[in-house]
Amino acid sequence: MSESQKLLHEHPSSDSDSEPEREPPKAGPPRYLSPSPSSSRATSASPAPPGGRPNGAHTKRVSSFARPRGDGAPRTPNRVRFEEDPVRSSLNGGAPDAEWIELDGDDYMAANGHGEGQERVQRLPLLTGIEAPSVTVAEEFHPEDHLESARPRSGMRSAFMNMANSIIGAGIIGQPYAFRNAGLITGTVLLIGLTITVDWTIRLIVINSKLSGANSFQATVEHCFGRPGLVAISLAQWLFAFGGMVAFCVIVGDTIPRVLDALFPSLADMSFLWLLTNRKAIIILLILGVSYPLSLYRDIAKLAKASGLALVSMIIIIVTVITQSFRVPPESRGQLRGSILIRSGIFEAIGVISFAFVCHHNSLLIYGSLRKPTIDRFSRVTHYSTSISLVACLVMALSGYLTFGDKTLGNVLNNFPNDNVMVNIARLCFGLNMLTTLPLEAFVCREVMNNYWFPDEPYHPNRHVIFTTALVVSAMMLSLMTCDLGIVFELFGATSACALAYILPPLCYIKLTKRSGKTYLAMAVVAFGCAVMAISVVRTAAKIASGEESQAQCG
Repeated sequence: MSESQKLLHEHPSSDSDSEPEREPPKAGPPRYLSPSPSSSRATSASPAPPGGRPNGAHTKRVSSFARPRGDGAPRTPNRVRFEEDPVRSSLNGGAPDAEWIELDGDDYMAANGHGEGQERVQRLPLLTGIEAPSVTVAEEFHPEDHLESARPRSGMRSAFMNMANSIIGAGIIGQPYAFRNAGLITGTVLLIGLTITVDWTIRLIVINSKLSGANSFQATVEHCFGRPGLVAISLAQWLFAFGGMVAFCVIVGDTIPRVLDALFPSLADMSFLWLLTNRKAIIILLILGVSYPLSLYRDIAKLAKASGLALVSMIIIIVTVITQSFRVPPESRGQLRGSILIRSGIFEAIGVISFAFVCHHNSLLIYGSLRKPTIDRFSRVTHYSTSISLVACLVMALSGYLTFGDKTLGNVLNNFPNDNVMVNIARLCFGLNMLTTLPLEAFVCREVMNNYWFPDEPYHPNRHVIFTTALVVSAMMLSLMTCDLGIVFELFGATSACALAYILPPLCYIKLTKRSGKTYLAMAVVAFGCAVMAISVVRTAAKIASGEESQAQCG
């Protein structure tokens, strides 16, 4: 006898020879699992009817799972199926085609007990209009907002375009004025030398970030110098952005009225419309009517198209200055005598050049956008960008200064006659570009103020409106008080640009590294930046106080 048969003889009560006939199931909780008759498994021995013996000979106990049920359904161990709509069939008395019913309160309890409550017949299923929370979360989830690896990356070409666009900005129009202050040869040497220095300090910001473990320029300076460092970097960034706002307002007043006066000469004689040819009136109308509403945006991404317009405007301006310089009448040309080698305005020229080349606040953003962010790849991007910017600024400076000499203005487009069609097109493009670029600088100023004074507080609409209004109105008022774009470049370039490019990055590097040849080079750059800042601020302030405005004309 097998071991399994011995176990059956020792425990006869484990399986019964017969099974009492099952009563019809009472109404109760719905049963979701039931055996499937079609999936029953064939057994080795045919089960005998209750009370009989298999094959009529040997006594053999068979498990109750192998016997058919009382209602004739065979047992099917290990195989089950899901009934269709078990809840619906149980609530409708098992009728598959019965109408859907909805039971409320006591009717539901009565229906479970005695089938009552089915008088309330509804055509709608239970719990209608409910959406699973996971569906809503899945639709609103943006991986790039939460995962660094999910954010879109750029290649070398895209990173190069972003950095070059950051460098070649409004400051390029003041490069001929920088050569006028420093002299032709000295200006060329300064432009090349400062480009090399800026190239190194841009890469230094990424190195400092890796050494400090910080993810932004502000965090790096705060890590190195604590609260005073945070104050210094916040003030430098705010001044640089605010100086850009003032410069853009001045450019709008220098360009748009000239274009409208050239296109519509009779405007000056019309009542009320003469305001369109007035410099101060056009600044107030366009800044408050166009730039101010755009500055109220919270999201800087809405102004992304301004970058493309800026690049097109710069190309038009460079081509215009190169091609139209040969058509300038003799009376508009200036003298080059005594200004070939060196002039006394060297420090002011450094401020103007620095204002054009500072893009240090964007360096870590461009570095992080690379698909493979390494120091070597970022260094190539920096070298290409600064080299292209150097060529563009050098061509602009030489073309403008060799044409107008000592008569060169802070905005070189103002040196050209008003009836030059191509120059007017360049003025119009440049002026409209400044209207859409000013809100970008207002965004930077507002973010610096919020991060400094309200770092842990949520967005508040009243504070947003107050900050934006104060920034735009104050920049506009300063632009109404001066007609000289060169003064703006000198003042803000000597303060904020020098701090961002020549002082703070080398200071952080000295703080984070051991003494070596590069740290002594960093000390020399810091000393150079401090000297330029001090001397330029004093000289520019004296020029403003004396009323000397570089022959600027406020027409």
